[in-house]
Amino acid sequence: MNLRRKLRARKQLKEDKTNVAWKAMDYCGPDPDVSIYNSQRAPLHGALLRMDMPRDAILQTIRSAGFRATTSSFLTVACDVVVIGSGCGGSVVAGVLAKAGHKVIIIEKGSYFPRSDLSLLEGEALSHMYECGGILPNWDLTTLFLAGSTVGGGSAVNWSASIRTPEHVRREWCDKLGLELFGREAYDRALDAVCDRMGVQTGVEEEGFNNMVLRKGCEALGMEPADVPRNAPPDHYCGWCHLGCRSGKKRSTTETWLADLADSGNGLILPGCSAVRILMHQKDRGPNQRRRVAKGVAVAFAFGGGTQEFVVESEVTVVACGALNTPGLLKRSGLKNAHIGRHLHAHPVVMAWGYFPPDKWPDNGKRNYEGGILTTMYSESHESGYGTLLQTPMLHPGMFATVTPWASAADFRERMARFSRTVHLFALVRDKGSGTVDGSEWVCYGMEEEDEGKLKVALEAAIRVLAAAGAEEVGTQHAKGERVRVVEGGVEWLARKVRKRVLRDGRTPVMSAHQMGSCRMSAEERKGAVSQSGETWEVERLYVADTSVFPTALGVNPMVTVQAIAYCTSQSILKVLQRKKQKQQQCTV
Repeated sequence: MNLRRKLRARKQLKEDKTNVAWKAMDYCGPDPDVSIYNSQRAPLHGALLRMDMPRDAILQTIRSAGFRATTSSFLTVACDVVVIGSGCGGSVVAGVLAKAGHKVIIIEKGSYFPRSDLSLLEGEALSHMYECGGILPNWDLTTLFLAGSTVGGGSAVNWSASIRTPEHVRREWCDKLGLELFGREAYDRALDAVCDRMGVQTGVEEEGFNNMVLRKGCEALGMEPADVPRNAPPDHYCGWCHLGCRSGKKRSTTETWLADLADSGNGLILPGCSAVRILMHQKDRGPNQRRRVAKGVAVAFAFGGGTQEFVVESEVTVVACGALNTPGLLKRSGLKNAHIGRHLHAHPVVMAWGYFPPDKWPDNGKRNYEGGILTTMYSESHESGYGTLLQTPMLHPGMFATVTPWASAADFRERMARFSRTVHLFALVRDKGSGTVDGSEWVCYGMEEEDEGKLKVALEAAIRVLAAAGAEEVGTQHAKGERVRVVEGGVEWLARKVRKRVLRDGRTPVMSAHQMGSCRMSAEERKGAVSQSGETWEVERLYVADTSVFPTALGVNPMVTVQAIAYCTSQSILKVLQRKKQKQQQCTV
C-alpha cells in the first residue's frame, strides 16, 4: 500500500466522527475526557484579528487596539515590531516586547484553534495544524518532515519535552564557534526564564505504556534511563497533545508568551496571513556607504475567492517562520547571504516496535496512545558530542498505519488489530550532515554515512530494549516487514539485518520532527546568516528568531533552546527600541 493511500485512509470517518475500525484496534478515538474542558477560556481571544472581515470592522479592531492604520488602495498598519510566525521563537519575542509596552503585530499563516475547537481527531489535526497536512517529504522521498503550522507553531502540537541546551553543545557553540552568548550568564538567565514561564518540571504521577516499556527495557539491560522534563504538570496523563492540548495543561506558546501579548493589550495576532516579502529602505551611512534597513512586511491573505495584500510597517521586523520556511522568505526579499537555506539539520529518526500481548505485562489495561507522550529517554553520548537518543513517539492509528510496512492484506490487518499493544521506540541522531531549503516545495536532505552508522547502532539498541522489556515480537519499519519472535532467538537475527542494511535507500521510513540551522548564527558574517543578537548580517533591524539560527544540530528536543535564544534576541531588540526612543526624545528637546 503506497503512502498516499495510507494518508487518505487515516482520514476516513463516518458522519458521527467515528471510524468502524477503531473497535477492532482497541482505540477510543478522541480523548474520552474531552467534555471536561469544554468551558475552558480562550486566552488569545482579545488579540485575534481575522482579515476576512469587512474592511471597516478590520480598521475598527486595529485602531481600538492602539495601532495606526490607513487605507487607500490597500491597508497599511503601523507598529513597533512585526513578528512573522507564532511558534516557539516568534511568540517569545512578541510576548516579551508587548509586555514591555511595545506595539506588536504577529503574522501567522496557520489557523487559530481555541481549545474548544480542537477535535483531537488525527486526520483533522494533521490536515489543519501541520505543514502539508502532516507529511512533507524531502526531494527523493527518503525522509518525511513533521512541522507545526498553526497559531502556536510546533509548541501547539509537540510532545512536551522541555530539555535545556546540553552543556557540551553550549561549549561547542561558545568555544569552537566563537559564539560568546552561549557562555554568558545572560543565556543561563534566559533558560531559567523560559523554563519558568513554561512550568517545566520532571515529575509524573503515572507513566504511559510506551515510556514504561522504554524505562523497563533500559533498566533490564543496565542502561540508565532519564526522566524527561515537560512543560506540563505531573498529572497531565494525555496522549493527544500532538493534536492540540484541549485541557491547556501543556504550556504551549498559546498559554504562555502569546497569552502575555494578549493580556498586555499591546498586540494583535493575524492568523491565515502569509508574508510575501520583507520591505526595506536604503540608509545613508556616510560617503559611499549605504545599508538596507527593514521597515516591515507585505502580507497576503485569502478573501472572496482571491487574494488580497496589505502592509505592516514597523521599526523592527522579526522572521520566525521555522527552519523550513524562513530561508525562502529571506531569499524572496532579496537577501543574498550564502548561508541562508544551507546547513539544514533534521535529527533524523528511525523506529523499532515491540508487541506486548494484553495478557502480559503491563496487565492493567495500558494502551499505547494513553499517557504522557514523552517522559523517559535514554541518551548515548559520543566522544565527538554527536550522539543518539532513544525516545517514544505518539502514533495514533493514522500515523501508525503510515509507517507500518505492507507485506500482505492479512499481515497488515493483524498489525493494525494489535495497534494498542504495539510500542514504538525511535532512535534519533544529532546529525553532522546537512541539507538545503529554499522555500520551494522540496527539501534537499540526506543522511551522511557517519550519521547513518550511529543511527543503526541506536536502532539495534531500541530492538534490544523492547525485547528486554518483555515484547513477544519485535521488528523495524523496513519495507520487507520482517517481524521476529523474541523467545525463538529472533532478536540476534534482526540485529544483524539492521547492521547490514542501508537506511538511506527509502526502504526504511526516516522521519524528522526537528529542523534547524538553515540561517545559522555566527560570530562572523562569512560563516553564517545572523549575528549573536539575532540580527541578519545584511539588513539592519531584521531579526530571525526560530530554530533556523541554531549553529549546529542540537541533539535534543529544541523547544527550550529556541525559546532561550529568542528570549536573548528580544533583549537585543529592546535595546534597539530604547535607543530609538531616546533619540526621538532628544530631537524634540
